[in-house]
This record gives sequence, structure tokens and C-alpha cells, in this order.
Amino acid sequence: MSYSYRFHPLAYKDYYEAYEWYEDKSEGLGEKFITAVRNRIEEIGLHPENYGSKGRISYREAIVKGFPYIIAFKIYKKNKEIFISSVHHAKRHPKNKYR
Repeated sequence: MSYSYRFHPLAYKDYYEAYEWYEDKSEGLGEKFITAVRNRIEEIGLHPENYGSKGRISYREAIVKGFPYIIAFKIYKKNKEIFISSVHHAKRHPKNKYR
């Protein structure tokens, strides 16, 4: 059964800024980024426990295919919900990864 998901407001902001950055670099690349993130989120929603925890035990991470981004998320089994704390560039400092 699939989990629903919600973004931390700052995670959504980071996600949109990354889209704009890629779209400015090359028309259509931003759309590819959006598609890659959405595909990974759908995979997380179907099988959230397939992704290992990093750093803090309650958070898990999934790498976005084709882009240097990590989706940091927390599973709420009781509500069948995934909380996405960040869509984080892999080369940035991890301080904002877990919100």
C-alpha cells in the first residue's frame, strides 16, 4: 500500500529553486529534475523501508537518479505518511538536511 507524502515548507522551496537552476542551465533540464524527484518520491511511497537511515536514526535518505540530490524523509507508519524534510544537494553542508 502506498504512503502519502508532504514536504517541509523549506524542502519544497529548495526543490523549486533547484528546478529553476537546472531550467536556467538548459531548457528542459529542470523538467527532468522534477520528473526524477517525483519518480523517487513515488518509489519511496511504495517501499519506504527499502531506504536506509543515515545520521539520525529516524530519518532515511534516497538518492535522486541522475542528479546530485538526496531526499531526506521520515516515515510515519501509523498515518501511512512520508514527511520529506529536504531535497538536499549532496555537496552542501548537511545541517539543513533533517528539519
